[in-house]
Amino acid sequence: MPLSTRPYAPRFSNSQSFPPGVKWLLIVNTAIFVAHFLSAQAGMSGLFDWAGLVPAHVTHGRIWELFTYMFLHSLGSFWHILINMLMLYMFGADLERTWGTERFLQYYTICGVGAGICVVIGNYLFGNPLSYTIGASGAIYGLLMAFGMLYPDRQILFSFLFPIPAKYFVMILGGIAFLSTFGSSGGGVSHVAHLGGMLFGYAYLKTARKRGNVRILGAVDDWYRNYKINRAKKKFDVYLRRHRDD
Repeated sequence: MPLSTRPYAPRFSNSQSFPPGVKWLLIVNTAIFVAHFLSAQAGMSGLFDWAGLVPAHVTHGRIWELFTYMFLHSLGSFWHILINMLMLYMFGADLERTWGTERFLQYYTICGVGAGICVVIGNYLFGNPLSYTIGASGAIYGLLMAFGMLYPDRQILFSFLFPIPAKYFVMILGGIAFLSTFGSSGGGVSHVAHLGGMLFGYAYLKTARKRGNVRILGAVDDWYRNYKINRAKKKFDVYLRRHRDD
């Protein structure tokens, strides 16, 4: 695991230490983990079951699980959420400063949902459609891919000891995730999510480079605005026809 990218990063003021997107992702993930933990201690461990990713549920209409599973983490070990949140801050902060909050959150969501899609497909093809997957790892691995592509020569301390360029660090993790998918179905599902997050992140960044800044959220907003304009035009045409007939 990496120790830090900060000694090699540009210095920022304290006001910039927590960009808003990263800050709220940390807050939301931690708050949900605490709520999940307390509900389990109170004997209501199934209270959050609706949010985990089960491929069979997704194909039967519970599409929201492709998004909500990213905000749940294993209660069996604090390391699951601790490592994910540490990596979110270490690699996400610089990306958000570079891209801005909107594009950063868009990218994070695309990688997380894309990883979930890969889990669904992978389990239907090779695993168990009733498997249960939680965690932000898919989205986090997408951040790693972006970090390696945007800052390829930034030094990262690998395994807390060895400084290596970010591009090689990403290659190593990608190779591990790929090879791990050929293991047992029980242990391979999370690795499918890791690999899926990296693949979706890579595809997004390549598309953005070819077409400029791809703003999917902005595209949806433009579509909705055009839809409202066209709808208003139709209503106005109907109004004019009626008055013309009168």
